[in-house]
Amino acid sequence: MQQITWRAPDELAASLRAQASHLQMSMNEYLTRIVQAATDPAFAESLVEEIRARLRLAGLLAESSAPPATIPDPETAAAARRRAGSGTPLSDIVLSDR
Repeated sequence: MQQITWRAPDELAASLRAQASHLQMSMNEYLTRIVQAATDPAFAESLVEEIRARLRLAGLLAESSAPPATIPDPETAAAARRRAGSGTPLSDIVLSDR
C-alpha cells in the first residue's frame, strides 16, 4: 500500500475533516472513497458514464468543448420538414440519368 502526501489549504482540510467526521469515517477512508469515485469507472452512476470513464482512463475519449446541441422549437422543425418534403424525389433524379 502506498502513502501519499497532499498539500491543501487549511479551510479545505478542515472541511474535509468535518465531512469525514460527520460520516463517521477517518480522513484516510473519506479521501480514499473520493479518489476512487473520481478514478474508478465502477463508481459511475450509469452504464454510459462507466463506459465514458473507462474510455477517458484509456485515453480514448475525445472531449468536446462545443456547447451541447439544442433542440429546435417545434415550429422550426415543422417548417424544415415541409421544406425537406418538397422538390423532385431522388428516385426521379436517378431514373432520369439512366
